[in-house]
Amino acid sequence: MKENQNLDDMEIVFQKTEALTELNFHYCPGCGHGVAHRLLMEVVEEMGITEDTIGVAPVGCSVFAYQYMNIDMQEAAHGRATAVATGIKRVLPDKYVFTYQGDGDLAAIGTAETIHTVNRGENILIMFINNAIYGMTGGQMAPTTLEGMVTSTCPYGRDVKHVGSPLKMSDLVAQLGGACYVTRHIVHTPNGVRKLKKAIKNAFEYQKQKLGTSLIEVVTNCPSGWKLTPRETIDFIEEKMLPIYPLGDLKVPTNISKN
Repeated sequence: MKENQNLDDMEIVFQKTEALTELNFHYCPGCGHGVAHRLLMEVVEEMGITEDTIGVAPVGCSVFAYQYMNIDMQEAAHGRATAVATGIKRVLPDKYVFTYQGDGDLAAIGTAETIHTVNRGENILIMFINNAIYGMTGGQMAPTTLEGMVTSTCPYGRDVKHVGSPLKMSDLVAQLGGACYVTRHIVHTPNGVRKLKKAIKNAFEYQKQKLGTSLIEVVTNCPSGWKLTPRETIDFIEEKMLPIYPLGDLKVPTNISKN
């Protein structure tokens, strides 16, 4: 700042969105949930839909979203977020509805709900946070855990001969007729953050046009569950996770309105 420059005269280039509460995030250092929360709420505020947006989150680390997202929120039982969101959207079709779910929730106990919600083409956004592990409950193996990856329930690494290969939920639901938009992103690089924010805005725009289900997968880290430093988790994502979960669009709508 220049000498004697008044703070009131300085241009504001960034400030916290009012769609987030005043509470500080208490996620583990290096966790990607905070960035995902911020981007989601920035889009909601910038689109002017704060009063018309309803979020649904189940248990796991995603349950903390209620404390941070300054919008209407509804709690769901473990794995049932998309079912609850379906009910909300059908009763209140003019509202913007999204779920915020981890991989243990969405791809394990909630597999059936996820698949059938997308197959029906429910007009909601599913935010899918994939850190390849059960983060809150002790670091157990999740359906998305990588081959050979060590967790508290597979201390010698995931053995695909006994428990199968990592479940690629985005690839799976992209094949369903009700899916209009399926895409995969990251939050640990500036470019990744920009692309994810654009994807969230796209998803809400498609919801406005009633095009079907959007699913955004966010490949992120869990320093506590992985037993790595935040810096080491970034290397793990780049070297191990992205070859299995490559970034980019898996499905985009073809009937976008030009209005």
